[in-house]
Amino acid sequence: MFSSILGTELTVANFIVCMCVSIVLGLIVAMVHMLTVRSNKNFIQTLCILPVLVTMVILLVNGNLGTGVAVAGAFSLVRFRSIPGNSREIMAVFFAMAIGLAVGTGYIAFGSLFTILVSLFLFVLSKISFGEMKNTEKKLVILIPEDLDYTNVFDNIFDNYLDRFSLVKSKTTNMGSLFELTYMVKLKPEINEKEFMDKIRVKNGNLKVLLSHPLDESEAL
Repeated sequence: MFSSILGTELTVANFIVCMCVSIVLGLIVAMVHMLTVRSNKNFIQTLCILPVLVTMVILLVNGNLGTGVAVAGAFSLVRFRSIPGNSREIMAVFFAMAIGLAVGTGYIAFGSLFTILVSLFLFVLSKISFGEMKNTEKKLVILIPEDLDYTNVFDNIFDNYLDRFSLVKSKTTNMGSLFELTYMVKLKPEINEKEFMDKIRVKNGNLKVLLSHPLDESEAL
């Protein structure tokens, strides 16, 4: 059974043990995140220090209801002044906070085992690309002048280069002087994307043409 190392009073020895364990586990979380997800340096450093901060807060609360309410209010202020990240970054933050909570309440062995098991699980999921969709559709965004009828203007090009396509959105932009068309398309096998985009540029007067995956890592929540 797991048991807490903390008694009724917080000793210096227990404090040092909790801080050291939090630092080590924070480094493990950060390293796993680095190995499985592309992220910036600031976020990695945040993951390193977050378990230590949460541990410190929980040690200070130590069963005091009034202090706990004040800490919850402080955390909510920090949350609403922060920029939301993608789903994997949010999960990593919760992972680091859960470690801090476990260590801060004195459950060192539980927090360590939890960190190792979840880290291994995340690493395996990353290596086998679990949940990765084999979606061959792409998003095509085209800008055209307002005087160009977009109804059938690209049909010949699309028939030659695409297996299927559908117009999902059209809107005006640049003070109404341009139309922005958004298509969902599936390219034919072995089609040269540059050649396809060049054909469109001839039709739309060399305005913007964007071909991308419909959902990238930064949009996924």
